[in-house]
Amino acid sequence: LSGAALESLAVVAYKQPVTRASVEAVRGVNSDAAIASLIGRGLVEEVGKAPGPGRPALLGTTLRFLEHFGLKNPGDLPPLPLNGDTPPDDDAEDEDEPATEASGDDGNAAS
Repeated sequence: LSGAALESLAVVAYKQPVTRASVEAVRGVNSDAAIASLIGRGLVEEVGKAPGPGRPALLGTTLRFLEHFGLKNPGDLPPLPLNGDTPPDDDAEDEDEPATEASGDDGNAAS
């Protein structure tokens, strides 16, 4: 999947049921092609109609999405970071180990 499709899939998965306009509001760009790709791959489907003007389609994930990502239900998705926190980076240094400086300095400061 493209980056745009993965972003759109994440928005649908976490906010479902959601309209295309809501996906676009989160992403900040047009998501028509990404959503069409997800529907074509059977990962997202129309699950209803929103109340209100125009009755836009509501999108949700499919059983195929759950199977592909090894989930039993959408509630099994990992929690989203709160307050702008970023998820831990698997490649990040262990917080228990002291950080080393890359400046080539031996760490002794001259007085």
